[in-house]
Amino acid sequence: MDHYIGIDVGTGSARACVVDANGNIKGLASQNIELWQPQHGFYEQSTTNIWQAICVSVNKALIESSVERKSVRGIGFDATCSLAVLSLDTHQPISVSGPSFDNEHNIILWLDHRSTDEVNAINATKHSLLRYVGGKMSVEMEIPKILWLKNHMPAELFEKCQFYDLVDVLTYIATGSETRNFCSAVCKQGYLPVGIDRSVKGWQEDFLTDIGLGILAKDNFRRIGGVDGVNGRYAAAGELVGTLSPKAAGELGLPSGVAVGSGVIDAYAGWIGTVGAKVALPEQGLQPKGSTDDISEVFGRLAAVAGTSTCHLAMSPEAIFTKGVWGPYRDVLISGYWMSEGGQSATGELLNHVLQIHPAFQEATSLAMGAKKNIYKFLNCHLEALAENAKAPSVSWLGRHFFFYGDHFGNRSPIADANMSGSIIGLTADTSLDNLALHYYGAMEFIALQTRQIIETMNNSGHSIRSIFISGGQCQNDILMTLMASACQVPVVIPQYVTAAVVHGAAMLGARAASVDTQGKTEDLWPIMGRMSKPGKVARSTNDQVELKLLEVKYEIFLEQCKLQQTYRETVDRAIEGWKP
Repeated sequence: MDHYIGIDVGTGSARACVVDANGNIKGLASQNIELWQPQHGFYEQSTTNIWQAICVSVNKALIESSVERKSVRGIGFDATCSLAVLSLDTHQPISVSGPSFDNEHNIILWLDHRSTDEVNAINATKHSLLRYVGGKMSVEMEIPKILWLKNHMPAELFEKCQFYDLVDVLTYIATGSETRNFCSAVCKQGYLPVGIDRSVKGWQEDFLTDIGLGILAKDNFRRIGGVDGVNGRYAAAGELVGTLSPKAAGELGLPSGVAVGSGVIDAYAGWIGTVGAKVALPEQGLQPKGSTDDISEVFGRLAAVAGTSTCHLAMSPEAIFTKGVWGPYRDVLISGYWMSEGGQSATGELLNHVLQIHPAFQEATSLAMGAKKNIYKFLNCHLEALAENAKAPSVSWLGRHFFFYGDHFGNRSPIADANMSGSIIGLTADTSLDNLALHYYGAMEFIALQTRQIIETMNNSGHSIRSIFISGGQCQNDILMTLMASACQVPVVIPQYVTAAVVHGAAMLGARAASVDTQGKTEDLWPIMGRMSKPGKVARSTNDQVELKLLEVKYEIFLEQCKLQQTYRETVDRAIEGWKP
């Protein structure tokens, strides 16, 4: 049987999986990667170090799988949307670490916030391109980072730079091909596919000039990938980039000539790895034995890729503009279709933060270890015990008078306001384990209610989201999954490979690349997803009508907390206008 390898480069590790033609994972391994933080808000990595970690993880996954290495037909990559810099002439790494720019760190990580001034200057131009990113570029995108380098690098060094999204560097190292992927270019670099708003070359010279990066237009945009079909090539997700070079093949422990697919941003690999699953959702009108092969069914599916934060991805057949939601982006996964990207700034990180700052955290940690459970499973059991002891109808009853608003890390969607913060109504002097569990429940309820807010905002703009396909470690939290289904009134589909959906999606890119025919055409991505995706279980809403009434009124209060915070800030700012340091 043929096999495919998926490679996922996250913030802290590189993972590899080996899958068979039916999508079954045969081997899975990871290797940590280095992360440097030279000063507050600065995060840097190295392509050399990441490639070494990839090679280790691939070899470990192959050993675990026990498959014959010659059976591997294709490789797919995904990675964080981080900026990598190589020399324009030698393709050797160029340091991004100022002020000396003399070390091996040639990646500015996605979460690096050094370019705050640059992104504010870019957004101040109010260029029409910005409407494709929800009205404002984010400091996490790559163009502000390039502008920071221009403003801080010696001019002669900046002249020598060639800029890549991280996943494009990885396919370059693997194959020697300079092909860029549409996903990263469109979503994070300001590329407009030809034909959109009269786009001719993809890159917008007037925009780059307005923001002070006119140099990138030189030589037909060579420094950022060139013009498609002229001095560059851009490919949709999984289209063939090239084949493994002898050097890369030797380092990966594979034969040369293995097909390599065009990569994607990691969250988008999560979309690929989940939403194609054939699953029976009778309440959505899908066939009892599973869904059809009609791609239109995916328009009702929201991929929630959950980790430290959560990314919400939805596909549509036409452009849908939604305030506070990035996109719409055409061609980034499947040619001719549009993607919209919402998100919660912190979900896993919010839960972690709420626990760690509570006085009872150490007690909870010790008890969880003694029970041989992770802290979240332990607290879920504790909440259920509290509800049982109180003879409560549900866990949600415990939090009926506790109102937690959790934008502690700012708001990504749909408010798109980095100044948003958290608030709690219902604080007491209680520092017990029971109170920690209540705060933990409040954070979960907030995540569920904000997910509803994002879905409603997207649907009010023209989307038709009727189900959530979630991935990541939060899938293992039964209380959170049921809360989400109940608050949003949609089924929540959990994949079989709960924590490996992203790297599983990357393997599907490898399968697409391997399908190339003699004319250079590859199989469409959607049928591959349908064939290889693995549904696990479905979380559904509670049937308790009173609990649903509770969640409905809690949602109204949630919206009021969201609005009041903005009103309070505006009221105070008006009162003290002109009074500042």
